[in-house]
Amino acid sequence: MNEGRREIFQLVFILTGIVFLVKLFFVQIVDDRYAELANSNSILRQVEYPFRGLITDRHGKLIVYNTPEYDLEVVVKDIRNFDSANFCVVFGLSREDLRKKFKELKAHKKEYSPVKPMLFIDRLSNEDFAKIEDHMDEFPGFYIQARTTRSYTTTALANALGYVSEISKDALKKDESKIYKQGDYIGQSGIEAFYEEQLRGKRGLRFKLRDVKGIEKGSFKNGEYDTLSVPGQDLISSIDLDLQLYGEKLLKGKAGSIVAIEPSTGEILALVSGPSYDPVLLTGKNYGAHFQIISGDSMKPLFNRPLMAQYRPGSIFKIVQAMTALQEGVITPDTRIRCDRDIIACHGDHSNEDLRGAIANSCNPYFHSVLRRMLNQGKSKDPFQDTRIGLAEWDKHINSFGFGSRLGIDLPNEKDGLIPTPAYYDRAYNNRPWKFSNIYSLAIGEGENLVVPLQMANFAATVANRGFYFIPHLVRSVGKDGKPLPQYLVRHYTTVDSANFRVAVDAMQQVVAAGTGQWFAKLQDVIVCGKTGTVQNEPFPDHSVFIAFAPRDNPKIAISVYVENAGQGARAGAAIAGLMIEKYLFGLTRRQYIEDYVLAGKFLD
Repeated sequence: MNEGRREIFQLVFILTGIVFLVKLFFVQIVDDRYAELANSNSILRQVEYPFRGLITDRHGKLIVYNTPEYDLEVVVKDIRNFDSANFCVVFGLSREDLRKKFKELKAHKKEYSPVKPMLFIDRLSNEDFAKIEDHMDEFPGFYIQARTTRSYTTTALANALGYVSEISKDALKKDESKIYKQGDYIGQSGIEAFYEEQLRGKRGLRFKLRDVKGIEKGSFKNGEYDTLSVPGQDLISSIDLDLQLYGEKLLKGKAGSIVAIEPSTGEILALVSGPSYDPVLLTGKNYGAHFQIISGDSMKPLFNRPLMAQYRPGSIFKIVQAMTALQEGVITPDTRIRCDRDIIACHGDHSNEDLRGAIANSCNPYFHSVLRRMLNQGKSKDPFQDTRIGLAEWDKHINSFGFGSRLGIDLPNEKDGLIPTPAYYDRAYNNRPWKFSNIYSLAIGEGENLVVPLQMANFAATVANRGFYFIPHLVRSVGKDGKPLPQYLVRHYTTVDSANFRVAVDAMQQVVAAGTGQWFAKLQDVIVCGKTGTVQNEPFPDHSVFIAFAPRDNPKIAISVYVENAGQGARAGAAIAGLMIEKYLFGLTRRQYIEDYVLAGKFLD
């Protein structure tokens, strides 16, 4: 009986000991809160934020840099003799604002700790810091945390650069790398987002000793546990800042886009989205208020039109049709087709043109016939099946030019456009039969075709290169002596033989020399090859579109211009493209009357 009781007491004693040992293990080893409490009075842990990488243009002109910014942090346990009235005066807060700050601090239960530095007021400017610096010793428990914010040498390129702001809670939860912490800044759009890994750098840590009054007494153990921050890598962009600024000047007050590319590399020389915004507005403590205003603007200045706006390609697409038909052998450069306007409406005074003349005069009946020959080659006795076979082959060629899918530019949010497939029409017609007569509007770049301006500039570059392109990109060097990312060094060839592009080049030269582009895009001392387009936009006015490259041989620039609701491509589109080419090749415009015409914007009336 006694032995049984003794065993029970021994068992209880052993179990109690195990419980205490486990508790002690968690207190001393696993749970660091007690160590923090012990050390908090003497050691202050400070984050050293890295300098984000700089961004320059292709000639080394600085575009994006860093300026100092400060956060006010608080260690709640260290607050002593707090003079709230004086605090409100120094920091420009009302009593209600101050109460709200403390409530918000404790509302974040998971992050809140009375012994850790917690963010209290963020994004204090240099001017703010100068006003409060001499008063910081009046508020024990409050500390200044230095960091940097983005600054800009120009208001240009906002949509391409993007902006940086504090990482959201949702993004923090999705961060598998576990690199970011609450309060860190992260690229939210544009180059800042795409090159976040290269730009962000690496955080450092400093541990500082304090006395009982909270006054710093130097590094803890001579900095043995400190880690230095590592700055982010600088980026040399492909942008020509002077050309970019000129493009934004020409597009001011208009909705549309300008995309200029160096054909031999795929480097983007200018990427203009209109309307845009001042990137400075999305920095500093007024970021939230400014973001609401900009995002609520009915003209959508945050909408990056060069790679997000999807339009019908219009007459420009006739060049792609010509290349495809030549490759399939259903026409030759000498094929003549009568301009039969009973089949489809046309414009201008022409008839029975060969292929070059049909492109130069933008003959609708010609390309109606070309697409019919392409889609109905007699590969099946069933006319419906024959069209399906032809359309699938047509898709293969069109897709090789980069249409119908994302090109892969080094920016987020690029759109695909749309090149319809047999499966697309099956869905559209609820699996009922369809044939050429149902889809012939594809022939003239209307109907279901959709492209983005970036794709059209890339197409101009592809013709300039006689059959290949590099993926358009905005960064030519990661680091001072670096290279672009590997995917931007690869040539992409179309399914069309290089020899067939000679026809397109000849025709595009004719458009500018003596056709619809001659009044605004023709230049002295250089051969410009281009094509006008007038894109239907019912029930609103048509969009004005123009693509071009120059010079004809060894081209230095390829361009696409879209001006919404501006009517004929021979007007606004051709004028802006001509001025941009002239500016890039010669450094100035020698046709002031054309510039005056564009800036007046009367084509929008």
